[in-house]
Amino acid sequence: MQASNKDNLDILFFGDIVGRPGRMAVNAYLRQLGELECPDVVIANVENATHGFGLSRKHYDEFRAMGIDVLTSGNHIFDRKELYDDLEDMDRLLRPHNFPSTVPGIGAKVFEVPGAKGAKIGVINLIGQVFMGNYNSPWESIDAIVPEMLHETPVIFVDLHAETTAEKNCMGFYAAGLGVSALVGTHTHVQTDDGRILKGRMGYLTDAGFNGAYDSIIGMSPEPSLLRLKYHQQARLEVPEEAAVYQVNAVRFTVSAKTGVCTRVERINRLIPEASILPMTLATPLSSSK
Repeated sequence: MQASNKDNLDILFFGDIVGRPGRMAVNAYLRQLGELECPDVVIANVENATHGFGLSRKHYDEFRAMGIDVLTSGNHIFDRKELYDDLEDMDRLLRPHNFPSTVPGIGAKVFEVPGAKGAKIGVINLIGQVFMGNYNSPWESIDAIVPEMLHETPVIFVDLHAETTAEKNCMGFYAAGLGVSALVGTHTHVQTDDGRILKGRMGYLTDAGFNGAYDSIIGMSPEPSLLRLKYHQQARLEVPEEAAVYQVNAVRFTVSAKTGVCTRVERINRLIPEASILPMTLATPLSSSK
């Protein structure tokens, strides 16, 4: 493993990005960061990025142009079937590592950190089993992949896409014992207030929340949810095209590039008024090295 010339890595992770408002919110937030505030690595969960369900190639390219280095996902990632045809060219997209082996794509990979000679980060995408579906064991998956990654880098990040806080919390304690640097939960779209460092080494947050329309039901228009829950009517969930206020939910970790130990966890919960939202056509990479 090559030694890094950088002491600490600043890792920024965006919770579930929901539809156009989510893409607009993340783009605006990244554009507002000054040069000194730009993180070393940007990771985002994008399984709800295209109209709330799945991811298109167009939006994958859009995220890369924003400066997002790694894209994680979850149970909705293949809702758009055309994704199967584009996966070969989407080398920064991860699907849950514990999906059945017959599912295309990969769920774990080591990436070089732009602008930090010698620094690498291993990213693992897992999906939970409780109230989620018939997936392979995330416990067996993380047992197998973490030791392999530690041969390449001490910095390992995990996105656990899961329903229950207990499963995420339990995996947090377990992953910290394996040598993981940071673990964040996604899927429930509600940011939790329990950011902490587990076992003196691993940054943890039960759920990062979501990015999208603030006046919504976890990113979706309120009316269909009301029809479903109160009146038991079939109603299609849809993402509002525009929003008066946009929500950004993210978390930043400071991790030693040499030891993989996390020393700081910062939750980000910002509201951006419509007037401050930049057109997507203005999106440019944060760094030419990305």
